[in-house]
Parts: sequence; structure tokens; C-alpha cells
Amino acid sequence: MDVEERMYLVTRNTAEVLTEEELRNLLETNERPKGYIGYEPSGIVHLGWLITINKIRDFVKAGFDFTILWADLHAYANEKLGGKLENIQACAKYMEHVFTAFGVRREKVRYLFATDFINEMGATYVETMIRVAKLSTLARIKRTLTILGRKEEEAAMKFSMLIYPPMQAADVFLLDVDVAYGGTDQRNIHVLCRELAPKLGRKKPVAVHTPLLTGLKGARRMDSAKITDERLLDLKMSKSIPESCIFVHDPPDVIRKKIMDAYCPARETQLNPIMEINKYLLFAQEDFTLKIERPAKYGGDVEVHSYKELEEMYTSGQLHPYDLKKATAEAVIELLKPIREYFERNREAAELYNLISRLQVTR
Repeated sequence: MDVEERMYLVTRNTAEVLTEEELRNLLETNERPKGYIGYEPSGIVHLGWLITINKIRDFVKAGFDFTILWADLHAYANEKLGGKLENIQACAKYMEHVFTAFGVRREKVRYLFATDFINEMGATYVETMIRVAKLSTLARIKRTLTILGRKEEEAAMKFSMLIYPPMQAADVFLLDVDVAYGGTDQRNIHVLCRELAPKLGRKKPVAVHTPLLTGLKGARRMDSAKITDERLLDLKMSKSIPESCIFVHDPPDVIRKKIMDAYCPARETQLNPIMEINKYLLFAQEDFTLKIERPAKYGGDVEVHSYKELEEMYTSGQLHPYDLKKATAEAVIELLKPIREYFERNREAAELYNLISRLQVTR
């Protein structure tokens, strides 16, 4: 595979690459670069997480040695799943089953628990955390708290949550990664890592960020020009607001209802969750076709073969939101079919899912 093909795989459906020039140079000089993403095991997987799983598959296909770090101690510091480490680690095992069901083959990536990695690094990990903290102001650390799904001004914030950013920076530096990957909520910590790397004598990572999927409630009547980065985090699909998201285990009838009830303004694509699902998930599939069924008086059945074609149809008014939603619902049901079937036949996966479901409700 040549450099252009690898560049395409790594950069497609991304919100930002810091920087594309550095990424190109990396791919020109390194056949097996190291990539990484850290996941906080915290509950049931929803559609938004599938964007990152797709990108992991892109990294693997592009020839990366890729590590998926289960940030179990980080999630413990962040009070997830009742603040119990055993619950968090069980959630990581459940998530690994989801990843496998969605096409991330275990033999192609390295799964690593943060607790195991920290034990392996020992004093070096603590030293790196302290050096990161010494080079960072409190204000700068608080600006990175988007990685926890938290805001700077949260009054109930535990001190442990402020330790989280130096921990993540230590992960990046000690894993010696060439590319740090995550959603756009990871941007602030990745930029901090890039700035501190020369001062710490560490490798400066390329940072790749994919978009956060907008929740099904969308922006409603908000003025898009006034939506801040912090407000965008509030709008993202979130498991803590079940009606805003589609869980990968939702049955077909639930998926249909959620999508048909979703925000989907006519002719608009910005912060339109239904259009985003098409762009970042459905049309990310190879040779995908969106099949729209409608009466002849409304234009008849039509097949859409690219997101660009869909966007042109929708913004011009050729496609009504109702018809788009109906077609998208069926396509999402089909997209999630391998996950449903995997959990139906894998007893361990099903038991872990049931456990995390209970914990998510009772935490």
C-alpha cells in the first residue's frame, strides 16, 4: 500500500489532523508506526463509539501497530461505574467483545489495561506524571477536562480528576506512540502532549481526531453561530441521556422509534444527527448504498451511493426528512446486526453486557 492510500485511510472522516504534513512524513519514513487510543470503560457502547472503532480499523489497514488502552485506573479516578475498579475492568472486557463483533480482530491490535501498564512502568510512570504536572499550570490542566466529560467549573469535582490529564500524558509518552488518536474531546490533552514532548525529551505525537456524533435531540432551535466547543460537548450522543443515543444493543423497533423521533431539520446538515450517522457510519462502509423507499408521488424509490450524493439531495429539498429517517433506521439496524448476533451466540459477552447494563442503571 502506497503513502497516498495510507494517508487516505488515516485522514478520512476526521475532524482534524495535527498535522497532515507530520503524518505524511511519518508514513513516508515508517512502515509500522505506533498508534494508540485510550478508552475509559464506563458503560454500554452506543453509535458514537463506532466512529472510533471504524478509525481503528483504518489504522490497522494502514499498517499501524495499534494499542487500545483500557484506562481503568483513569475511570476509577473519574468515579465511573460506582468508582469500583472491578466494575470498570469488567466493562473493558465487555467492550472488547463489542469491538470484536464490529470487526476489530484481536490478533491485529494490542489490548492493554492501564493498571498493568502502570505496574510495568513503575516509578517511571509516576515521574513522568510529575514532570508533566510541573510543566503545566492548573488552568491548563483544567482546560483538558473535556477528556473526562467534565467542565472546568464543576463544584463536585474530586481532586483525583485533576490527576487524570497527567496520567493520560504519561500514557502517550511512555507508550512511545507516533500517533495519538481520539475524538475531538481529546484535542486539548493531545495538544498539551505535543507542546510538552520536546521539554520532556519525548516523541512529539501526531494527533488525529474524529468528530463526536451529535445526540438525537440535536441543536433544536439554537443559533449554530453561537454554539461553543463546550456546548458541542453537551450536544454529543451520550449514554447518560438514553433518549439522545442509539445503543448498539437496541432492538430494531427501538432503533426505528428513536430515529423517527430524532431532530432532523429539512435541508440542513450541520448538527443534524441523522445526516451525521450517514456520513460517519453508514457511508463509511465499503460499497454501501442507502435504499430509500417512498411512494411514486413523492419521487419513488431511489438508491444513494455516496454521502455527497445524499447531501446534495437533502440540501436541495429532493429528499424529505421522513424518508431519510426511515431509510437510515433500516440501514442502522443492518449495521448493528453483527453485534446483535455475536452477543446472542457468545455467552460470556452476553453475561458481561447484562452486568454492565445493571451497573449503568444503578450507579
